[in-house]
Amino acid sequence: MQILHPFAGSVLQYTEQLADPDRYRPDHCPQCQVKHPLTAHGFYTRTLLDTAFDGVIRVRRYLCDACRRTVSLLPEFVLPYLRSSLTVIALFLVARLLLAQTLNGATRTAPPPMPYQRGQFWIRRFRAQAEALCAALAALAQPASAPDFVSRALTMLKASGWIAAHRFLFDGVRCHLLGWPRSLAPDGRRTAFSPAAAPA
Repeated sequence: MQILHPFAGSVLQYTEQLADPDRYRPDHCPQCQVKHPLTAHGFYTRTLLDTAFDGVIRVRRYLCDACRRTVSLLPEFVLPYLRSSLTVIALFLVARLLLAQTLNGATRTAPPPMPYQRGQFWIRRFRAQAEALCAALAALAQPASAPDFVSRALTMLKASGWIAAHRFLFDGVRCHLLGWPRSLAPDGRRTAFSPAAAPA
């Protein structure tokens, strides 16, 4: 399971603070709810593309001694299962969907320049999620007057702050800012459906 790292700052500052496992150690398990500090359980690596960073970061993991499941502390500037940072995605979506820039122009707005196909992927997922985002973000920002849910969601994200909105959505309602991929459940674990039993 992933939870957001209670840290705000740059990618460099994040990497410098990973050495101390006690600094942000969760005091309870978010899965089984046992009130006991979790045990440091190493790291995993993932790639990250940010406005001033393109490389690999480490993500700290903890283990619950009660349920034997791990919890990863994902940096708040990272969206689950996406390589680009929240800042890069936000710059692109605002440029394309709110400021009506061309697709190629919007890809140049979000440094470093990226393939336009990646931007199209974000747009599809954001449009599919826009109505649900407006409903969820009403707890953070006043619903804006806008011609459609996409413009309203972007305006509400700008008003509340993208990082604050991501933290609220992910921690509070287990909602992915761009929507969970079809193969993943809201808690970030793979789903498996059993075939229905034949009627007797």
